[in-house]
Amino acid sequence: MILAIDPGCTESAYALLREDLSPASFGKIYNVDMLEVILDKYYEHLAIEMVASYGMAVGKEVFDTVFWIGRFWEIARNTDCKYMQFIYRKDEKMNLCHNMKANDSNIRQALIDRFGVVGTKKAPGWFYGVSKDVWAAIAVGVTYHDVYLQEIGA
Repeated sequence: MILAIDPGCTESAYALLREDLSPASFGKIYNVDMLEVILDKYYEHLAIEMVASYGMAVGKEVFDTVFWIGRFWEIARNTDCKYMQFIYRKDEKMNLCHNMKANDSNIRQALIDRFGVVGTKKAPGWFYGVSKDVWAAIAVGVTYHDVYLQEIGA
């Protein structure tokens, strides 16, 4: 299983992806609660979206997010997780959309095109219940699978 995290300054989205990349569980929770998710040890791979610098000034929220990324990483190092990787947004855009100008809606659509419709309550699809930042967490996990899992042969 892959635990994929889209970190934030106070809350983070996560998706636990099965081998076929279908979401086993997902949500957006407070960062202190994410530490417990990481400690649950039911995943072999961890992928966390990492902040990249493009030369622009950033505010407190970005620094707070980077702080939490470091906490998540350090906690995960103390688990049985075999593989850990930072995933950059540019890599998600290129992997899923093949275009650096892709935005959140393009990434969402690329995931739907690849895996199927969201669905309804009566006929839930692959992504039923997924919203907002969880799409980004799934993109992190799928990019990790496509780019890095092939390299390590797992």
